[in-house]
Amino acid sequence: MQQVSSGFFKTFSFLLIVAFLSSGCAKFSYLVEQGIGQLKLQSRSKKNSEILKDPTVEESIKDKIKLITKYKEYFYRYWGKPSTGIYSKTTILKGEAVTHLVIVSPADKIEALEECFPLVGCFPYLGFFKKASAKEYASKKSAEGFVTYTRPVYAYSTLGKLEDRILSSFFQYKDSELAELIFHELFHTIFFIKDEVELNENLANYFGQVMAYEYFKLSKDEIKAKMKRRNESALLSSKIVILSKQLNQVYSQHKNLKKGDAKKLLDRFMIDKFKPYFEKFCSQQKISYCYPLKRSWNNASLAALLTYERKADQVKKLQGRLGHDLKQFFGHIEKEYQEFKDSDSEGEFSDYLFKENK
Repeated sequence: MQQVSSGFFKTFSFLLIVAFLSSGCAKFSYLVEQGIGQLKLQSRSKKNSEILKDPTVEESIKDKIKLITKYKEYFYRYWGKPSTGIYSKTTILKGEAVTHLVIVSPADKIEALEECFPLVGCFPYLGFFKKASAKEYASKKSAEGFVTYTRPVYAYSTLGKLEDRILSSFFQYKDSELAELIFHELFHTIFFIKDEVELNENLANYFGQVMAYEYFKLSKDEIKAKMKRRNESALLSSKIVILSKQLNQVYSQHKNLKKGDAKKLLDRFMIDKFKPYFEKFCSQQKISYCYPLKRSWNNASLAALLTYERKADQVKKLQGRLGHDLKQFFGHIEKEYQEFKDSDSEGEFSDYLFKENK
């Protein structure tokens, strides 16, 4: 096993001490397991230069590493930011996903249960490096009467706290998708707001997408085709949000709902309202891939969609209203955030940023 810098151990130990003093035993155990998982990702990595020289490594893997290196160089050059050691090493994973997210919601309400930790803030999910631990946590919350949704994650960022590795889970993406992914994750290293997961993700999504368009020098027609697909997906997501609010109203009409009874209300809503609505809507709009009909839904999966989709359209509208190019737009967001901090405004920065869009 390769050596890991003492600085990481000091940081990790400090986090554990604070967590122990500020959290219950369950959260402490969780942080220990995730810390060990992160440590393994760091320690099992190899320098890209070593992998590229290794004759036993497949050329397809080397090609992806070279591409990611190009994307990284382009990103920091584009923003005029100093490059970091992020993605200078690669970790080959044992499984396809790097981690597994578990979103938890009450049985009688579509709302992600937040888990809060010292120093890093609150999150509407928990991530697990071990798939078995994700299943165990989901089973535990389910037994407590909650509804859960688990999904694999193929990439994530430590937000500059550590030098993130290239993960073999990245390699399943096509070149254009990979560029967007890398730009997304690197965006977190230059802009991140504590406790605003939704805004952070939607900003990274938007900037990652537009940067990919610019990187590949897509024509107007190519961008239009891609935007059409994205707009269709966003439109479908917005309709799911509306229907989720209606389902929440159905739940609110019943007091002290047991989990089984809440499930019956959900099933009836899906049969009577959700499915017929999207069958008709996708047909009328001529949407070939009607994704709401392609999967099963519960309160937790609906809450997961609400977490990442609600402000996505606002970002695009804000840039359009300002008439800025991407660099000017980013400068505007940075300026607004500084003014927000200086003003000691209450509430979230997202409300401050989109105040003229309300």
